[in-house]
Amino acid sequence: MTPAAKLGTFTIAALLALPCTAQKLPAPSREVFRCEAGGKVFYSDAPCLGARKVDVQPTRGLDRQSGHVRTGSDVRREQLEEQITEAYRPIFGEDVEQRAKRHRRARLDAKAGARCKVLDREIPAAEKAERAAAKPDLAAIQAKLLKLRQQYRKLGC
Repeated sequence: MTPAAKLGTFTIAALLALPCTAQKLPAPSREVFRCEAGGKVFYSDAPCLGARKVDVQPTRGLDRQSGHVRTGSDVRREQLEEQITEAYRPIFGEDVEQRAKRHRRARLDAKAGARCKVLDREIPAAEKAERAAAKPDLAAIQAKLLKLRQQYRKLGC
């Protein structure tokens, strides 16, 4: 074996032996906000001042185009969650989103869980107030709504 080949083999072995230091990415959010800043429009999963919620639903593939059913692990996991939710529907009376919220909140401490329940009522009320607000009051209502959404996100509700 040539010295260069030995070096290459050593380098690969050394890299495989190193612990993975990459950070785990957060779970993707299905909550998307349409934001405007400086006359430009952008979309974000983080709330911003004056943000409008955008309803997003990811696609599940193009089975009809190829003629073959090809689903990724994320879609299979979602389908399994939907089947489990449907099986438990007579017991809990929940849809998929409600079940996911319940499971997510089960990891929170009691104080954070209670705050999430309060935010569940306050955010829709603030969104309704924003839609009905007159121009002079709009900025204050949007600031309050932003603060509520940021708390919701920070708590992991």
